[in-house]
Amino acid sequence: MFQDAVILVAGGTGSCGTELVRKLLELKAKKIIVFSRNETSHVQMKRMMEDPRLSFCIGDIRDREALIKSRKGVDYVFHLAALKHVPVCEEQPLEALKTNVIGTQNVIEAAIINKVKKVINISTDKAANPINFYGMTKAIAEKLTVYANKICSQTKSINVRSGNILGTNGSVLQLFKD
Repeated sequence: MFQDAVILVAGGTGSCGTELVRKLLELKAKKIIVFSRNETSHVQMKRMMEDPRLSFCIGDIRDREALIKSRKGVDYVFHLAALKHVPVCEEQPLEALKTNVIGTQNVIEAAIINKVKKVINISTDKAANPINFYGMTKAIAEKLTVYANKICSQTKSINVRSGNILGTNGSVLQLFKD
């Protein structure tokens, strides 16, 4: 499915994004655009994975126009960008809303405008019956992803939920170790 495809990974420099990029390279993707706002992570990832199929784009999913420009010629979008630390989302709910909800809508709209085949929104188990603001924002993002299928039949959108993944950035495992 991803062989010879052009794939954009929003949030591609995070723990899960980095591993996803590795797997997509193994699946012989034609080109992978890593889209994130962390310049240092871009440099580190580029050094770690020297592959001519990798392209790096500094940008923020809150910036709709940057997303639209980055999607040209893209077949698939994996959306992993998020504010995911529960305490941060509780302390700064507006920032979580801007990234996790508005950012997701921007990802979807940019994909539709550029006729991307499929958007894969990576969500969390915390979106099921949410008890905190992070879970609420991810639940709304999931609803927006499902709704996108009703407004556009060319670009398919799906959600994938994961649970806590040990060893990822912000994992509770490091807290226990400390």
